[in-house]
Amino acid sequence: MADTRSSAKPPPVNGFINLFKPPGITSMDALRQIKRITGQRQKVGHGGTMDPLARGVLPVCFGQATRLMDHIVGGVKRYRVEITLGVTTTTYDAEGEVVKTGDAHGLTVDMVEECLRPWIGLVKQTPPMYSAIKVDGKRLYKLARAGIEVDREARPVEIHDIKIMEFATPKLVLEVECGRGTYIRSLAHDVGEALGCGGHVADLVRLLCGGFPAEESVTLERLEEAGCGPDGWKKHLYPVDRVLSGLKSITLDRQAEEHLRHGQAVTLGRPELEVGYLEERRAYNSEGVFTALVRFDRPTNSWQPVKVFQIDAPSPYAPASV
Repeated sequence: MADTRSSAKPPPVNGFINLFKPPGITSMDALRQIKRITGQRQKVGHGGTMDPLARGVLPVCFGQATRLMDHIVGGVKRYRVEITLGVTTTTYDAEGEVVKTGDAHGLTVDMVEECLRPWIGLVKQTPPMYSAIKVDGKRLYKLARAGIEVDREARPVEIHDIKIMEFATPKLVLEVECGRGTYIRSLAHDVGEALGCGGHVADLVRLLCGGFPAEESVTLERLEEAGCGPDGWKKHLYPVDRVLSGLKSITLDRQAEEHLRHGQAVTLGRPELEVGYLEERRAYNSEGVFTALVRFDRPTNSWQPVKVFQIDAPSPYAPASV
């Protein structure tokens, strides 16, 4: 019997999938599986690399959503990390070789809390050798595997909060809320060093990334199963403007929409007295279709287009008055 399946490319889609990456695979491995399941090959990316050891939220962007990837990467992240105190490893996690051990049995919760305080706020953090950062054009992890260690420049990162969730020596579980570029493995290592006993990551879960929480995520297995259903995997797709839902919105008339789509600034016919300096907002047409990300220019009392989108369907995040 002849194969009747169509070889035509699937139509492109726009939006985000809130993927729960399993442990044991890289972020790129997960992305390759997403491409296979969805059939989408072009303009598909992930928002924020995770260690193979880690599991949890890995937002995946499709089509027009890739243009908002910076809002994912630069968004707040929350992790739950289990640290094994008393053991230091080459990779700062459980997959590395043990380089030294220490005694963690005399530690108290008060001592741990005192140790954590300096790491909250704007801090300098040294990336681990086993990371994807390039030094002189070479990935650090490749140098590390070759037995070469190089000096790494400490980088500024912001850690908003650290909470102790569980402590029973040698097990220490923390919940960390932080900004982009934060290495949780480095934090675990530095905390262990500050406590005088060493430490490494035993388990790591990303609970939040760019506004996507773990409790609303979907696994690769569920996506695979959904691919055979009537709605398919697309029922797990969030609209492009989902990542901007924390911003206020404006509604455009037909003329203003046309101007924005041609890269021109628009005014809404009234003084915008309560808009902040360079404030950004979501812009929708009269049918509730997400049209653009705009920024207010007070000297001209106009909304300047930051990014204009080609979306067809109305959004559930459009203003209620639309």
